[in-house]
Amino acid sequence: MSNLSRKLFILMVCAVLAGCASKAPPGQPQNLCSVFKEKRSWYQDAKKANQRWGTPIQIMMAIMYQESSYRHDAQPPRPWFLFIPLPRNSSAYGYSQAQDGTWDEYVSEAGGFFPSREDFGDSIDFIGWYTHKSRKINGTSLWAADHQYLNYHEGWYGYRKGSHKSKQWLLRTASTVKQRASNYGEQLRRCSL
Repeated sequence: MSNLSRKLFILMVCAVLAGCASKAPPGQPQNLCSVFKEKRSWYQDAKKANQRWGTPIQIMMAIMYQESSYRHDAQPPRPWFLFIPLPRNSSAYGYSQAQDGTWDEYVSEAGGFFPSREDFGDSIDFIGWYTHKSRKINGTSLWAADHQYLNYHEGWYGYRKGSHKSKQWLLRTASTVKQRASNYGEQLRRCSL
């Protein structure tokens, strides 16, 4: 291997490793200030989504954390029959866990340049768009993290029908999202970014 080939190989390995590192979830996801200090561009993306859609940053981030734990390639588990993988129960994917049909609706309405569910900026904008529509369709306050999450999980029409009311596990999860959003909001107020 020539010296030039060796250098090119090392540069390619470094580029691949840097790409993997940038996609890794933040090291301290419970602390929003730490998340934004580690992932500098995320704060700018979250701020843009907040300015565009009006949803508080801490609420969008609490929903995203609940959905994907900040994993860019998160998806529901795949069921198996013996050793045969079966289709997933949902098309949810990426940071936002947006399903195919809802993502397509977002792309059609909100535009964007080749948006991707694996891109943090596109995913946070999707959550802002979704919560904005939850307010328009169901009158859900942008500041009501628990009810925004219930809209997000059940869909606008499922929420309107009250499908969440009989799901105690989901109500507990929505309460967790509300508490996380509250904690995130307090951390964000004390953070210097």
